[in-house]
Amino acid sequence: MKISLDIGVSQLKKYGEELCGDSVEIVHTEQANIVVLSDGLGSGVKANILSRLTTKTAASMLRMGGNIDEVIDTVAKTLPIDKVINAAYSTFSILQVQNNGKLNLVEYDNPGVFIGNQNTLFNPRHEERTVAGKKILEYEFEVDEQDWLVLTSDGVLNAGIRGHMNVRWGWDRMGRFIEESYAVEKPACEWANEITHLCNTLYGEEPGDDATVVAVKVKRPVHVTLLIGPPKNSEDDLMVVRKLMEAPGAKVICGGTTSEIVARVLGRKVFVDVSSVEEGIPPVGMLPGIDLITEGAVTLVRTLEHIKANTKLKDLKAGKDGASRLTALLRSADIIHIMVGRAQNEALYCNDVPAIYAYKHHVIRDLINSLRQLGKDITEDYF
Repeated sequence: MKISLDIGVSQLKKYGEELCGDSVEIVHTEQANIVVLSDGLGSGVKANILSRLTTKTAASMLRMGGNIDEVIDTVAKTLPIDKVINAAYSTFSILQVQNNGKLNLVEYDNPGVFIGNQNTLFNPRHEERTVAGKKILEYEFEVDEQDWLVLTSDGVLNAGIRGHMNVRWGWDRMGRFIEESYAVEKPACEWANEITHLCNTLYGEEPGDDATVVAVKVKRPVHVTLLIGPPKNSEDDLMVVRKLMEAPGAKVICGGTTSEIVARVLGRKVFVDVSSVEEGIPPVGMLPGIDLITEGAVTLVRTLEHIKANTKLKDLKAGKDGASRLTALLRSADIIHIMVGRAQNEALYCNDVPAIYAYKHHVIRDLINSLRQLGKDITEDYF
């Protein structure tokens, strides 16, 4: 995998509506990431249905290997006809980025995409063509680290108070804001939220239209390898430790006994970081060559809670406890290899231990599924 994507989505509903008329569908496959943004005609429930139909249809077809011309033709034939304007109307942008960096973007009546590298916009070559009676713009080029794209619906560029567009706001002004607000360390979701926050201010906090921002940041894949628990057979200790130490990226150990096994094989000693103690969470350990050592069951349960609660990354990075630090590593990673030892820990089955900790392997499975839902590339080994 040459590149990976950090994708953030932020939306505003038209003032007085319960549903946003824009929809976004994100699909991760083994070969590519797919993002579909659609703006349904009007606002509210009807617009939401139109846009969702568009995004679901396009994303499903692309996931199954359909080409872009087939997708556009199917969308054109699938959308219902609006009796007032006698047209099936739902604008859309379809973005596909392969793991090797090859990008394809198709726009139909959505505002022009913002494309840049670091703090500078650029305008790659694109062409206009007609597919299924619709004029589309199509971009094809290769992206690399610190390239980015920002896709929007027209409610972003048309921001203004009481339905009157702010004449000082538009594609160029917004482009300058995007350039200035880009930062390498800023998560895409935070960046997207900044843009819609500004739009909301321009609307006087009463949006006159649905507004959607999809920020896509290109970066090098971040690897993390996580070793949880000792192997079932002690004769596998050396092999497991070798696999851990040869793995790319950050190396994490969950479990006191497991860390002692790694230390013994490496001929080193584990030290306890007493400054990392937080209420209810055991302290972390320190071992040369290992990026993080945490306690096992309790820390994994709290980590799973953080993942499901979508705790802000900046809050996690500010935490000293093992669960916050482990969650931050997993959230920042793109490729995660999880090594699970099958040795049974009898201490977890005592009567005074809460049941959730006794089912550690169920917690691990839940954690893996939750990380996959976030688009992480997960591989597993069991020993």
